[in-house]
Amino acid sequence: MAPEKKPRTGGDRRIGKPVRSPARIHGVIAHDLGVAIVSGQYKPGEILQNEIDFSERLEVSRSAYREAIRILAAKGLVESRPKTGTRVNPEARWNLLDPDVLAWSFETEPSPALVKGLFELRLIIEPAAAALAAQRRSPEQVTRMREALMAMERHGLNTEEGKGADREFHATILEATDNPPLLSLASTIGAGVRWTTVYKERKKELPRDPMPDHWKVFDAIASGGPEAARAAMTELVEMALHDTARALQQRPRA
Repeated sequence: MAPEKKPRTGGDRRIGKPVRSPARIHGVIAHDLGVAIVSGQYKPGEILQNEIDFSERLEVSRSAYREAIRILAAKGLVESRPKTGTRVNPEARWNLLDPDVLAWSFETEPSPALVKGLFELRLIIEPAAAALAAQRRSPEQVTRMREALMAMERHGLNTEEGKGADREFHATILEATDNPPLLSLASTIGAGVRWTTVYKERKKELPRDPMPDHWKVFDAIASGGPEAARAAMTELVEMALHDTARALQQRPRA
């Protein structure tokens, strides 16, 4: 059933009945509610249906619904208070760097501001990480970077194997910085790389071959040139942003 943005009677139908799997039911509810929130079906300040009505309508336990709400609250999407219920938070309070929130945002049509913001974040972090990696990388890490790029070429970025190799390449660069706080950003950077690549492929093909840019970064890191690595990574991310900007200009009209 198609979602209804503003149901007036008969309950809220924006969330369909989840798959009946007791071990996963709260995750399914959190996913469906999360997608509805980040896509704008639920507006900031809106009160969600109370747990009794929600659980009865979807025929799920109240504990499953409460656990789903706890998941969303931990990600900053909602806030629950006694007597007033569960309210959707303003976007400024969302944990946009959470891999789940990023994935939910890209399940529909992400805002241009979010896509641009991800690339700006990458431009702040990844060039500096590449420069550190050029100074601190181990031979084993260089080998893993090379193997990741070879896998990208072998499988292509339009396959899950190729996308996974792309994430592995960027994650290994962060690992090679030997900087634990930077390494903690690996899942965020990996999610950003994944979903912006998916977004660029909406026309079923990449605008251009990104492999030469990746090999440039690799060569600079492998040869131990921090400034060359910084410049090469800056160019890689800027060109990816340029490609994505073209995809944004081709957004389908509603």
